[in-house]
Amino acid sequence: MTSDLVSPRKRDQKPAQLSPEQAAAAAMVAEAKARGLALTGPDGLLKLFTKNVLETALNEEMTEHLGHEKNQAEPDRESTNVRNGTRPKTVISDAAGEVRVEVPRDRESTFEPQIVKKRQRRLADVDEIVLSLYAKGMTTGEISAHFGEIYGASVSKETISRITDKVVAEMQDWASRPLDAIYAAVFIDAIHVKVRDGQVANRPVYAAIGVTVDGQKDVLGLWMGVGGEGAKFWMSVLVDLKNRGIRDVFFLVCDGLKGLPETVTNVWPQTIVQTCIVHLIRNTFRLAARQHWDEIKRDIKPIYTAPTPDAALAALDEVEQKWGKKYGAMVRLWRNAWEEFVPFLDYDVEIRRMICSTNAIESLNARYRRAIRARGHFPTEQAAMKCLYLVTRSLDPTGTGRARWTMRWKPVINAFAITFGDRWPGAETY
Repeated sequence: MTSDLVSPRKRDQKPAQLSPEQAAAAAMVAEAKARGLALTGPDGLLKLFTKNVLETALNEEMTEHLGHEKNQAEPDRESTNVRNGTRPKTVISDAAGEVRVEVPRDRESTFEPQIVKKRQRRLADVDEIVLSLYAKGMTTGEISAHFGEIYGASVSKETISRITDKVVAEMQDWASRPLDAIYAAVFIDAIHVKVRDGQVANRPVYAAIGVTVDGQKDVLGLWMGVGGEGAKFWMSVLVDLKNRGIRDVFFLVCDGLKGLPETVTNVWPQTIVQTCIVHLIRNTFRLAARQHWDEIKRDIKPIYTAPTPDAALAALDEVEQKWGKKYGAMVRLWRNAWEEFVPFLDYDVEIRRMICSTNAIESLNARYRRAIRARGHFPTEQAAMKCLYLVTRSLDPTGTGRARWTMRWKPVINAFAITFGDRWPGAETY
């Protein structure tokens, strides 16, 4: 009785037909189940599927190369070239790990496969994965272990070293590339890395970021020094930038290193040197007892938030009257840095925020330090520079950060175009 209530249309309804892709996938799953294969894992369905796809594609390439299917050559054809068996080859796939495929051969050895080229051992983006992991501070041994754990693939430390060494020539080209003639601002700073050269020692790495007259941010270069950070080495860095095409810089923002303003003036006489006020405030607290920090913080704030240089000087005089006897070195710190401290006070608040500190390069240094901490130390100077270059290359992959930066700098660039009108490039030169 119940069966009579069922609609004949539903009872006779045919199952939905599968697309060719779904049918192929279903056949692969059925084959895997019949053979007791897991869907994933070192010997799972994914590896089998990758093997089948690669071998099918290679056979199609061979057919196109010979002009006929297997055992279907025309008897009156001009060429005598035919299939000549296969040869085994193991390639590394991102998703399936090591995959053994049978590559077809031809009698005349003229077949040049494209999907898996001759002498190619890695498929799609393995090199980029290695470079990305190296840029994050992983050692060659850690990257090798990572591939073994995640992909089930054996990638030796020597292979990983060869992959990362590919960027050395690229890094050298980047370090010597021509630069724009005029920059609105250049931010400079140095970080320290540990390099094992006989014994582990701290080495300074000098970095510079430039802002073009279009408001675009660009990492100008990285330079490995010796000993501690010094104005003498900064001179060689600035000369290198000048030799690569920079004729003029409106503002150069630095951390107040002794002797650096004179160095900048020797290279670009018209450049205004701006001391980073964050470094200045930080050094102020180092010269005062912790118990007075809160009070000193309130007292020095009117200096760097003053509407004019004269108002800032008056605020500094008040700080000296109150703290001069107890912390004379603190007041002298501000007096000595005054010429390089006051330039940003000639601009409105929005512009001040952009040129009063080295925050623009501090965010870059934070990325560098993250990779450095992960490594601890580097075996050679080249290994350290290679890692830092790869970090630089991986910055802002989507470009959204660069776009936000440019928008924030538009008011600054407009103000600079007016203030430095006599030095501003013509529209045809940028």
